Amino acid sequence: MTVETLEYTAKDFSSDQEVKWCPGCGDYAILKAVQKAMPLIGRKKEEIVFVSGIGCSSRFPYYMDTYGFHSIHGRAPALATGVKLANPDLSVWQITGDGDALAIGGNHFIHLIRRNVDINVLLFNNRIYGLTKGQFSPTTNLGQKTKSSPQGTIDNPFNPGELVLGANGYFFARATDTNAKAMTEIFVEAEKHRGASIIEIMQNCVIFNKDIYADYTGKEVKLDHQLHVEHGKPMIFGKESNKGLVLNGFKLEVVTIGENGITEKDILVHNAKEEDATLHMMLAKLQMPIVTGIIRSVKSDTFDQRMKVQVEEVERKSPFKSVDDLLVSGETWEIK
Repeated sequence: MTVETLEYTAKDFSSDQEVKWCPGCGDYAILKAVQKAMPLIGRKKEEIVFVSGIGCSSRFPYYMDTYGFHSIHGRAPALATGVKLANPDLSVWQITGDGDALAIGGNHFIHLIRRNVDINVLLFNNRIYGLTKGQFSPTTNLGQKTKSSPQGTIDNPFNPGELVLGANGYFFARATDTNAKAMTEIFVEAEKHRGASIIEIMQNCVIFNKDIYADYTGKEVKLDHQLHVEHGKPMIFGKESNKGLVLNGFKLEVVTIGENGITEKDILVHNAKEEDATLHMMLAKLQMPIVTGIIRSVKSDTFDQRMKVQVEEVERKSPFKSVDDLLVSGETWEIK
C-alpha cells in the first residue's frame, strides 16, 4: 500500500464521460461522495479498481477516472475477487444494486462475504429494479405494487444487514444518499478495514420507487427516525438528542432520557468491534429508528492473506522450483 502523501482532489477522480442517470437520482450523491473519499484513502489512481455488475448503479466505473470493469449481471464479486487475488496490492471496489447483488448474484455475494475477500462493496439499495423499469426486487417491501406485482408482492424481503451478518461478515455499514458527509467517512473507514466491507446505501429511485425512504430521510423526521452509530459512543438520537437505545431482555427498546429515571448512563454504548455479532444483528434489523453508520467492524484474516500464506508454504515445500524442474522429473526419455 502506498504510504506517500498524494495530493488529489475529487475532480481528479471524475472521468470525462457524461453521467447518464435520471435527474434527481440518489446515485449522483453517492458518486460525489466516492470521488471525495478517494483522495483520502492514500492510494495512487492506478492502484484503484471499480468493478460493477448490471443495473443503473453499475454504470459507476465509467464515471470514475480509475481502472474499472463493467461486468455481467450478478457476477461482479467473481471478477472483483479475481482482480484482488491477481494483485493483492490493489484497492478494489465493487458497485452493485439490490437486484444485481441479492437476486441473480446472491450466491456470489454471500460467498464473497464468507471468504472475507478484501473488497469494498457499495450496495445501492433502492428496493426496486430501476434499469428494467420497475419490477420488484429482493428488498422490495412486502405488499408493494410494482410492474411485476400489480396486486402487491407476496415475497418477504431481504434485509441486507441480516444477510451480511448471517454470512459471518466482519464489516457492515449503512448510509443514506442524503448524507454525503457520512457516506464519505464510511467509505474511507471501509478502505482501512482489511476484509470484505459491505456498505448498504439507502438510495432513492425518483422514477420507479420515489420516496421509498421518506419515513427515514424526510427533513421533518430524519433526526427522530435515524440513529447514526459511532464506535465508543452512546446510541443517542432525536431532535433533542434525548432518545436512546437500551436492552430490555432480548430486545432493543427506545427510551427517552429524563423519563422513568432514565439517564445517559443507561443508554447502550456502541461497540462496532465486538466479535459476537448478536447486538450488531439486532441493530441491523431495527426498523424504527433505522440504524446508520458503521454497525460492525471486526478484524479477521482475509481470504487473500490466507491464500498468500498457502501458496508460499506450497512453494517452500515443493521440490519443483520451475516448470523445467517439473518436466524433467520422474521418468523421462528422449525421442530421436
